[in-house]
Amino acid sequence: MYQDVLKAIAERCSIRSYKSEPVSRELLDQLLAAAVQAPSARNSQPWHFSVVQDEKLLTIINQEVAAELGRFDDIFYQAPLVIFLSADPQGGYSRIDCGIAVENIALAAQALGLGSVILGMPSHAFKGEKADWLRQRLRFPRGYDFMIAIAIGWPAAGKDPHPVDPGKIDLIEPLGSDD
Repeated sequence: MYQDVLKAIAERCSIRSYKSEPVSRELLDQLLAAAVQAPSARNSQPWHFSVVQDEKLLTIINQEVAAELGRFDDIFYQAPLVIFLSADPQGGYSRIDCGIAVENIALAAQALGLGSVILGMPSHAFKGEKADWLRQRLRFPRGYDFMIAIAIGWPAAGKDPHPVDPGKIDLIEPLGSDD
């Protein structure tokens, strides 16, 4: 089982093309179970998960992002499922905790044969004219705001994992008596 986790980590990559086939409720439940099992500072579990499978709502969010940025891109890549994580932006570690939870979802998706892409760009939708409407529609708890999102679905095309740069790692030796 340990090897399965390492395999999911090594093989996970951002998928930006999805089949229209929906993600089953059984798989969704497994993804959400992985999400809520993420560690958080002082076990505060600061997150709220808004699960969206409504293409029309995703289009509205996409349009709001486009209006803020002055250009249109399909930021959800036609994924049939997007999970939005919100939290209290004043919470000390809520952004980090939500990042950990979304990584749990990404790794669970990989292990289940699904593709995913972690998204920060939807944050722009929560700055525009429909920001408050979107917070209400996504049922963000009072005082919560967008932290991060993840698009999930069945990959329409394969992709190799990104190359790893070993130069990003330094092993720090223990301090000696001369230090």
